[in-house]
Amino acid sequence: QVQLVESGGGSVQAGGSLRLSCAASGFAYSNYYMGWFRQAPGKEREGVASIDRDGSTIYAEPVKGRFTISRDNAKNTLYLQMNSLKPEDTAMYYCVAARGAWGTYFWRNLPSRPQLGSWGQGTQVTVSS
Repeated sequence: QVQLVESGGGSVQAGGSLRLSCAASGFAYSNYYMGWFRQAPGKEREGVASIDRDGSTIYAEPVKGRFTISRDNAKNTLYLQMNSLKPEDTAMYYCVAARGAWGTYFWRNLPSRPQLGSWGQGTQVTVSS
């Protein structure tokens, strides 16, 4: 059974940094597409960054150059390094695992069809101005 546990969220001032982690268990982690998605109050869920099983990455335009996604297949852990944080980055951040298609398919479809993947419980990120 897929289990995903996020950590590392918190409250920071604009310009600060946070590093999110997602500990994965119960599945063949290295064979899965992994991603970070977020949802702010009153807004739709959106992709932040993802990394496929071949290491290819996708980033949302608003976070390019500020966020870095990485995965450690030996530790079954997904990371998101977030620098130069902005108030608009405030949201609940979720770790997602999926398989059966390539990353672009999940990137496009997971926000509206969350049943395509397995989700963690989320970790809150709050950025104050």
